Amino acid sequence: MYPVPVAGVRELLVTSGSTMAAAEVARQMSEGARNLSLSGHVGFDSMPDQLVNKSVCQGFCFNILCVGETGLGKSTLMDTLFNTRFEGDPAVHNQPGVHIKSNNYELQESNVRLKLSIVNSVGFGDQINKEESYKSIVEFIDAQFEAYLQEELKIKRTLHNYHDSRIHVCLYFIAPTGHSLKSLDLVTMKKLDSKVNIIPIIAKADSISKNELQKFKIKIMSELVSNGVQIYQFPTDDETVAEINGTMNAHLPFAVVGSTEEIKIGNKMMKARQYPWGTVQVENENHCDFVKLREMLIRVNMEDLREQTHTRHYELYRRCKLEEMGFKDTDPDNKPFSLQETYEAKRNEFLGELQKKEEEMRQMFVMRVKEKESELKEAEKELHDKFDRLKKLHQDEKKKLEDKKKSLDDEINAFKQRKTAAELLQSQAQQSGSQQTLKREKERKNNPWLCTE
Repeated sequence: MYPVPVAGVRELLVTSGSTMAAAEVARQMSEGARNLSLSGHVGFDSMPDQLVNKSVCQGFCFNILCVGETGLGKSTLMDTLFNTRFEGDPAVHNQPGVHIKSNNYELQESNVRLKLSIVNSVGFGDQINKEESYKSIVEFIDAQFEAYLQEELKIKRTLHNYHDSRIHVCLYFIAPTGHSLKSLDLVTMKKLDSKVNIIPIIAKADSISKNELQKFKIKIMSELVSNGVQIYQFPTDDETVAEINGTMNAHLPFAVVGSTEEIKIGNKMMKARQYPWGTVQVENENHCDFVKLREMLIRVNMEDLREQTHTRHYELYRRCKLEEMGFKDTDPDNKPFSLQETYEAKRNEFLGELQKKEEEMRQMFVMRVKEKESELKEAEKELHDKFDRLKKLHQDEKKKLEDKKKSLDDEINAFKQRKTAAELLQSQAQQSGSQQTLKREKERKNNPWLCTE
């Protein structure tokens, strides 16, 4: 019996139209199938090497968020972790609010390049009112998710060379009080646990004794569990790292000490902190958990942190945003919901709302026009009434002026008449006086014997 060709199987499956016929064909194919052994080296076993080479050429990115009060040694720990000295100005305690500061660096170890972003919460916990200290941190994380989502939703995406700024891990620095977590710590971690992988660490662990430190760790984990705070658990599903990760989960939170100073101990130069009572070696596991943190964060679980950020936290943010936009996987009848149908539904809904708003605006415009017309009519009526009043007042004033002018004209005419009469009387008097004078002179001339007294 010859094996049935694949094309022939497809034709039989399409043309048979019967489930039984398709099953029979599949059975015959399985019975007639031959197992072939390779006669030589093909080369698909080099696929992992190809992926490694491609990833190495592209490089990797890793973004760390450091959250904690000022003065807990966040910058010093970052310098110690990556065995370098990052540039940065020391933070001050007089910040009016929490300011997010991000610094990008490019590191290279062997032939592997790493784009490292260290994000620091400057001024966290320094304010008197700490109620909204976490908001700027949450907004920053959401902004990075939103930027990646906008790039993902573009028609022409460039995710292969897109600088991923999403936060992969949050190192939450806890003050070494030895008592319990502060309310600010619990509230902040509760707000961040669904958005980022949280690894709690006890900063400056050399300031607390070993017995108190162990009790402090137990107290911290108990408070986190009782308050429902989900911190990052190192994965135990991979057999190669299951044992070490399971052991390290029991050591959380890590008690760390950071230092960039090297002190000669024996015949070796080691990073340590020198005190009057002795020396604390940063890389000595009997002194602190710095080595455990570095192994878990960088050497063992860095890729898992990146994967958890994408598959868990970013997917949760993406799902919530798409649901807010009205996109769903199924309709009310649990049937597949296509993107085109969702788009058309949202478009129709948007057009309906737009028309509704347009009609409301038109009605509002008409109402406003009517109100304005009525106001203008009232104003016009008031202006006409005012004009009539002013006109009547003007006429009255004009009449009064005319009457006053007439009376003044009458007085002037009477005065002129009296003046004329007075002038006439004066001229008559002057004439009579001159006649008498002439008469006396004439009599004096005619009678020279008359003498004047």
